[in-house]
Amino acid sequence: MPKEKAIGKPTTRRYSSEEKAAAVRMVRTLRAELGVTQGTVQRVASQLGYGVESVRTWVKQADIDDGVAPGVTSSEAARVRELEQEVRELRRANEILKRAASFFGAELDRQHRK
Repeated sequence: MPKEKAIGKPTTRRYSSEEKAAAVRMVRTLRAELGVTQGTVQRVASQLGYGVESVRTWVKQADIDDGVAPGVTSSEAARVRELEQEVRELRRANEILKRAASFFGAELDRQHRK
């Protein structure tokens, strides 16, 4: 008996970096062989059983990373994410230190008034 497809949220698949790179290579090879860009992403995506928009995004990002197209490279985007995480952690630590300083300052003030 075949499994029934779940109704609701569509399933998402995570592709490995090797799968993404292979799809990008296939699109680029096909473009070079045919001399056209129209329809190459669709063709490769259907051959591999991947989503068209996924493959299109990978090709676009690969073009940016290779300096062929303008945009934020993957390494730059990763660095920005790391820095944003560091800022969040530093702000959290700063807030804790402010609260501790306020608490201990008030405590010292109470002891001094006695």
